Amino acid sequence: MDVDTETHVLNIKQEIDYFNTSTDSISEIVLNDWNNAYSEVKTPLAERFSDEFYRGFHLANEEERGKTSNINIASKEYFFLPWKRTEENPDLVIISLPKKLAPNQKISLQLSYTVKIPNSKFTKFGYDDFGNMNLKNWFLTPARYENHAFVKYSNENLDDIANAISDFDIEMKVANGFEVNTDLDTTEEINNDDYSIYRLNGKSRVNFSLFIESRSSFTNFKSESFEVITNLDGEKVTPIAQAEAIDCVVRFVKNLIGEYPFKKIVISQTDYERNPFYGLNQLPSFIRPFTDEFTYELKFLKTYLNVYLNNTLFIDNRKESWVHDGIQIYTMMKYIEQNHPNTKMMGNVSNFKLLKSFNLTNLDFNEQYSYFYMLMARKNLDQALGAPKNTLIKFNEQIASKYRAGLSLRFLDDYLENQVVTKSIHDFYSNNRAKQTTAIDFENNLKGQTNKDIDWFFKTVIYSRNLIDYKFSNVVKTNDSIYFSLKNKTGINVPVPVYGINKGKIVFKKWLEPKTNDSIFRVERNNASKIVLNYKNEVPEYNLRNNWKSLKPFFPNNRPIKFVFMKDLEDPYYNQILYVPTIEYNLYDGLISGMRLHNKTILDKPFIFDINPAYSTNAKTFSGSGSFSINQNYRNSRLYNVRYAMSGSYFHYAPDASYTKLTPNVQIKIREDDFRDNRKQLISLRQILVKREKSEIITENTTENYSVFNAKYFNTKTEVAKHFNLMGDIQFSDKFGKLAAQIEYRKLFESNRQINFRFYAGSFLYNNSNSDFFSFALDRPSDYLFDYGYYGRSESTGFYSQQLIIAEGGFKSKLKTPYANQWISTINAGYTIWNWIEMYGDVGVLKNKYQNPAFVFDSGIRLNLVTDYFEMYLPIYSSNGWEISQNNYNEKIRFVITLSPKILINLFNRKWF
Repeated sequence: MDVDTETHVLNIKQEIDYFNTSTDSISEIVLNDWNNAYSEVKTPLAERFSDEFYRGFHLANEEERGKTSNINIASKEYFFLPWKRTEENPDLVIISLPKKLAPNQKISLQLSYTVKIPNSKFTKFGYDDFGNMNLKNWFLTPARYENHAFVKYSNENLDDIANAISDFDIEMKVANGFEVNTDLDTTEEINNDDYSIYRLNGKSRVNFSLFIESRSSFTNFKSESFEVITNLDGEKVTPIAQAEAIDCVVRFVKNLIGEYPFKKIVISQTDYERNPFYGLNQLPSFIRPFTDEFTYELKFLKTYLNVYLNNTLFIDNRKESWVHDGIQIYTMMKYIEQNHPNTKMMGNVSNFKLLKSFNLTNLDFNEQYSYFYMLMARKNLDQALGAPKNTLIKFNEQIASKYRAGLSLRFLDDYLENQVVTKSIHDFYSNNRAKQTTAIDFENNLKGQTNKDIDWFFKTVIYSRNLIDYKFSNVVKTNDSIYFSLKNKTGINVPVPVYGINKGKIVFKKWLEPKTNDSIFRVERNNASKIVLNYKNEVPEYNLRNNWKSLKPFFPNNRPIKFVFMKDLEDPYYNQILYVPTIEYNLYDGLISGMRLHNKTILDKPFIFDINPAYSTNAKTFSGSGSFSINQNYRNSRLYNVRYAMSGSYFHYAPDASYTKLTPNVQIKIREDDFRDNRKQLISLRQILVKREKSEIITENTTENYSVFNAKYFNTKTEVAKHFNLMGDIQFSDKFGKLAAQIEYRKLFESNRQINFRFYAGSFLYNNSNSDFFSFALDRPSDYLFDYGYYGRSESTGFYSQQLIIAEGGFKSKLKTPYANQWISTINAGYTIWNWIEMYGDVGVLKNKYQNPAFVFDSGIRLNLVTDYFEMYLPIYSSNGWEISQNNYNEKIRFVITLSPKILINLFNRKWF
């Protein structure tokens, strides 16, 4: 292999001796060519980038992408062997054999091909701006053969390539001035004036790491039996402290899991960044709740375990990744218990007296894993641990499912007692190291370690997304004993521990195995003042708030109220009320300062209240808003959530007049069976009750009090490359009835240019209003439902009247016919000129009573500085003529300014959920 470090091209000549170790005669051989996944924007890898809203790959130029080309394949008997790719798997090479290869026979294949390495900005594998290369899955290698077929997995950036176990011998020529680091054995290194030749080999491997750098960033550490090569970021940690941390981790993993069979292991910063310890990496550096030494140790621990297991325990990491994930997180929890037992989830922050009241700062370090899993369970977005990795939502694949796998093994270990799971992991690893194995082998190993029936563990915890939730019922106490029964709220029977607590100390613990809801249990009281189910959170339970009963004579179920500033994790033993100072603004109320009181902790709850009383500095009156809502999740249905809510608000719509809005509503959310599908559907049913004070200043809108029934349907599918949205809208009141529909479409081209279309049509069924207050608006809706964030909603001139909300007609220019009291139909379009500069055009037809339909249009330039946050529209030509040459042009400019942080949060959330 010749490595061109300037063009990032590898010229490869390769020989594959393929042994048919199966019992089948095969007529084709499948080679993994995952580097070719970078070749175009229609590969499974590119589609996953688009699904997760990563724009970088779609907009990259051809030089930055990778590909495999000029492939020639022959054998000793045949000068040319035909091969193909399929549309479904463009990163596989399927070789047709001239005759079937019988069991225990081999064929020698000679290959030559060219590999263009991609830029590392896509997946962190490839070349960087300094010419260094991190090579992973860059060559053609036989796919694994099992169950009478080759495993055909495409590259989806999941580190789960299905390579067959192979022996490697590599000769590599690299220009002088570059250094090579790898976990393969270096058998020879030859240096010439212009280049160096490296000879590498490895036995019983499925993959390996290879780094080519102009200046090596790696440091070597010697352990008892092998060499650790790492460039993990530890700039603020001394080499001695790094060595101590590495030695501690290596020894612990060896004792718990087993011996590492190879001479070298590479632990890179890239490996960590691809699978970081979420929590540590999300905190800004100035907070630093943990010491630099602890941070380095934990980063090394997580990365080391990931590389260690991938290199030695060959399991189907696409379909059975829960085994690797479970062993990794379980080992991490055991490591913390042994080496850092008193460490809190928020580290040194827990020592600050001002933060002592926060549940977030009082949790032990290992308790955070449960909250990350529960975050998804409460959103009804958790998935079965046994689900294939490529079907998981990104948050589940990267965080929640990994953590739950470790929690589940800890749960089983606590139930079985005597370190049964730890022994089983060690035994499973020793028996299956460096050979292909399966999750069934792991299951059988666990079952062989105990006499207890644990079928429920695999059926319920691993291969289903069933929830576990117990609560007490019918508790009777005496001086010596406690009698109680359990209510199983989800119908899923698994063991659960019951604890007796007295003054914060555990006085007894007993594992229960409830079979029915009316099972009666008796335990010795031992002076317990309350009993608690799942006190140490061993069981991955949905709701811990219903898990305790006080044995005191008064108020057995009363949870004290605790006020918490800003935000906190849910504390099952308190009714938390969070308080947050707020500030808002509109022209008539001025600055609206208030105090928001709510019970929204980080985890979603079935019942939410959110009240925000405030004071308006301009109006000199109290104002504010509030809401109460009930969330109901449906676990096994496309209709997965229904939200019942009542909301209200009181603000000013004019300098001298206020409005009160009260809205009972129901929202119905529908998703696809495939959780990764970005298509979402929403049905909204609401009654809007509005009371408007009469204004002496605003006279054109005479309607004051009204009630409108509104039903909306949304069908949206959004990703980087394209966006589609369909909306239907029905409104009825005593004064009018109307129907409307909206279709939005957006497509992003490889040239980084974007085209977008929006079609809107609406018609009145009846209209008894004498004003245009309820009419369809061409450029500035009157917002009689008070849905839009206008800062000066009643302004018809001046700066505030130039605020733009893209709704109804969606025009940007103010035309002579701004309303339609019969029907309206418009098309809005835009196209990128350069970067954030776009051109736009709108056309429409609107019809008013007793008038002919009017055709209208406008056009101009859009400055899309921050989408949905800060945009400007500069009109050029419209039905008004050449607007750019008319007087007071600055008053024609329209702008979008949004102060709500929720939009930014949604931009973050969409790539994870």
